[in-house]
Amino acid sequence: MQEIIQNFKQITKIPHCSFHTEELKNFLVDFAKNQHCKVDIDEVGNIHAYKGKPKICLQSHYDMVCMGEAPNIQIYEENGYLKAKNSSLGADNGIGVSLMMQALKDFENIECLFTNNEEVGLCGANNLSHTIISNKLLNLDHENDDEVVIGCAGGVDIFADLIIDFEEKEEDCYEIEAINFKGGHSGIDIIKNIKSSIKEVSYFISQNQGELCEFSAGERINSIPKHAKTIVFFKNPPRENKYFKIKHLGKIKRKYYKNSQIILNIINAFAQGVRTFNHRLNLVQTSINLSLAYEKNGKFHFELFARSNNLEELKNIEFETLTYFKMQNCEVSSANFYPPWENKDTSFGEEILNYFKKENPKAKLYTIHAGLECGIISEKQPLECCSIGPNIYSPHSTDEKCEIASIDKISKILTNILKNYQ
Repeated sequence: MQEIIQNFKQITKIPHCSFHTEELKNFLVDFAKNQHCKVDIDEVGNIHAYKGKPKICLQSHYDMVCMGEAPNIQIYEENGYLKAKNSSLGADNGIGVSLMMQALKDFENIECLFTNNEEVGLCGANNLSHTIISNKLLNLDHENDDEVVIGCAGGVDIFADLIIDFEEKEEDCYEIEAINFKGGHSGIDIIKNIKSSIKEVSYFISQNQGELCEFSAGERINSIPKHAKTIVFFKNPPRENKYFKIKHLGKIKRKYYKNSQIILNIINAFAQGVRTFNHRLNLVQTSINLSLAYEKNGKFHFELFARSNNLEELKNIEFETLTYFKMQNCEVSSANFYPPWENKDTSFGEEILNYFKKENPKAKLYTIHAGLECGIISEKQPLECCSIGPNIYSPHSTDEKCEIASIDKISKILTNILKNYQ
């Protein structure tokens, strides 16, 4: 296990935010070649490495969501967890990559697929041109060590733009900065009702009858928004609270949004979070996250991410959201639609589950409310797929942490699986 953690620490020293993965790609290619693998790279940066006569392919993505000070990641250990100082950790999916590096070192018959830019619309999987040799694919991007995932949500990015009506006047001006918001993964954390900085700051401004001069909130399209900074005209000074730091900028003559109330109404009336729940599977079925809201080039931009484990519900929430913003006179569009992975054959998952039950008899098959690449890859060629991984908490946030004992557990299970496939 220590080798795997050292692999991970080595990875964190190499910048690999989504869309900025070139350095880590080159590192992984060199590493695989040093393990005597044949290595191919496709046009979108997916790395296919293999040697011997593989019967199973391991798969992880090598980009990460960079929050806080990332890609400057300073790892430390605390109370049995790996954490990062003031940044996301990148255990999603750096631990999976580290496990695969170790597998390439330890086994003679092995196949690994390192996919690129998963966190920004599963770009690598969607544009994959490699052909997998094995007929079984084991994804290492799950975040609970007592579950074997056999299905996942689909998703779609939604965009809306509203022209800002600017006007100039002189009034008391204040800077509002959001503090103490947690953020989180917009899929697996959406059920926790984590406060959205976008929703909360808009409500605060409306309650205090403010008018917007500047607005910028959110971090990534697949993260619950944590940060927000706004410049606002207030007739009466607002009071600070535990969520908002307020700075009086003085009485200033400057441009403001004459249609502030319309923008605030759009945000305040938007239904953030869980839309439907699947009681049979005991998981969120459909959800939506208002991820970013900001001014750019004279327009106010909204970026949202909808998810569903049901194809019809995903299409419906896309249509409903586009209609909602159209009704507010916004220009609307959507992109990066991918269907849910609704696995009809669970035999491979059940096989992998047997390895887990030796460690924990209560381990189970599971369907997750998040995107995994298994479904997309298995649509391109017939493969049996499932997903496993160690306990990772609060991914896509500066509170991300990974349990060290869980890495050890998954490492041992994976070793036993791979021994059986030699």
